[in-house]
Amino acid sequence: MKQLLTFIKKEFHHILRDTRSLLVLLALPIVQLLIFGFAITNEIRNSNIAILDNAKDETTQKIITKIENSKYFDIDRTLTTNNQIEEAFKSGKIKLAVVFQTNFQNVLAHTNKAQVQIIADATDPNQATTLANYANAIIMDYQNDLNETNKPPYTISAEIRMLYNPELKGAYSSVPGVMGMILLLISTMMTSISIVKEKELGTMEILLVSPIKPLMIILSKVVPYFVISLVNIATILLLSVFVLGMPIQGSLFLLIVVTVLYLICALSLGILISTVTESQLAAMLLSLLGLMLPVVMLSGYAFPIANMPVVLQALSNIVPAKWYIILVKSVMIKGLGLSAIWNEVLILTAMTIFFLFVSLKRFKIRLQ
Repeated sequence: MKQLLTFIKKEFHHILRDTRSLLVLLALPIVQLLIFGFAITNEIRNSNIAILDNAKDETTQKIITKIENSKYFDIDRTLTTNNQIEEAFKSGKIKLAVVFQTNFQNVLAHTNKAQVQIIADATDPNQATTLANYANAIIMDYQNDLNETNKPPYTISAEIRMLYNPELKGAYSSVPGVMGMILLLISTMMTSISIVKEKELGTMEILLVSPIKPLMIILSKVVPYFVISLVNIATILLLSVFVLGMPIQGSLFLLIVVTVLYLICALSLGILISTVTESQLAAMLLSLLGLMLPVVMLSGYAFPIANMPVVLQALSNIVPAKWYIILVKSVMIKGLGLSAIWNEVLILTAMTIFFLFVSLKRFKIRLQ
């Protein structure tokens, strides 16, 4: 019994000395609980929408006020013509548009019927359906209030239109997310493990004393996984188009360019992880467990970022997958060009440069 207690005490000493493992053991459950607790919800709040009021009468203003006072919507902009609707969606700032017909109040008063058009961005079909249902429920609630004092009853019908994905195919939401997750996790994890493996086997010392420059060592580790990732992308795109029936609406060349940029960003992150870990296990834990949770929870792939607390929304900005998923949806589904996505491209480029700079800096320090 005494020997058993001695070995248990020894094991505790090993755990307490390894601060990184201790951090994973104690901090990871807390982080997971907080993120899952705040991020996982089917309710969507404070979504930015646009209003096109062709009537501008008392009735439409009351409906607009009712929509604005709800917890589900924030009116981001007021449109003046139908031509501005698609441009508003292409900007990526709104998820829904509500359009009132001309002479709404007069038509409702004389015919007891009027129509409202609800247009949703269906690149995320689940979110689009939920938002359209919210808007329709608010309009129906206003209709019920009117009918309490009016006979015969008024009927306000909502025409729902799903933009970009009228058939509400799930692939339009899952494919960009899967692309972002697979490329980041595989590229980052395999790159970091391959470099750390050289340290563990002791072959890194041989490479460092050879005439090969440090940059060449890094490139020799990165290029194979870059090529493999390109094959993965080609496979995903072919399956998406020919099996899942998801067409590429925009430029294939632009899609490939932003994907290559994302790959370089992921590989750079893998190099950075390899400079802060000393074992393959640590590299795998950091790249797999440390990235899986943010990619799934904070990239907008599984849950709307707008639902999350401000702190988590801010944290989502440092997740490269978030910006890549936005880029894929913009180019592949919406058919947008570079002029519409330059902000996301610039952010990914800045992240890539930062990861490369820090990685090379730390790698050179290790050579000395």
